Amino acid sequence: MALHKILKIIALLLGVAGVIFLAMIIAKGDEAVSATGEGVDGFLYVAYITFAITIVFVLFFVLKGIFAGNIKNTLISVGAFLLIVVIAYVLADGNPMPMQEGEMLSASGSKWVGTGLYAFYILAILAVGSMVFSGIKKVTK
Repeated sequence: MALHKILKIIALLLGVAGVIFLAMIIAKGDEAVSATGEGVDGFLYVAYITFAITIVFVLFFVLKGIFAGNIKNTLISVGAFLLIVVIAYVLADGNPMPMQEGEMLSASGSKWVGTGLYAFYILAILAVGSMVFSGIKKVTK
């Protein structure tokens, strides 16, 4: 319970600091902040600290869950996901493409964008398929 109280106090302090820095930014006005960026540093530091704390806790609890649970099933799931990424990488083509700003997207960048799209499509098809299968299985019972 002590950890919960400490985390509540830290969250309260970060929240108050964020409100104070936001008030300072609003008080300076749009033109001053746009021109000099004055007052934004403190607000960003609060965001960075909050983000770092969140990442640390997520990593801690994910690793704790992995080692507390069945690691074999976790490794099978991670391996299946990596297999989907490899399949998507093989399916993707790597043609350089012009972007809106007039620059060219490299062949490697194009290949990775295609990989992400194909992986999304494969995972979406698997998700929809599993929902349909589950629905059909439920109806037949």
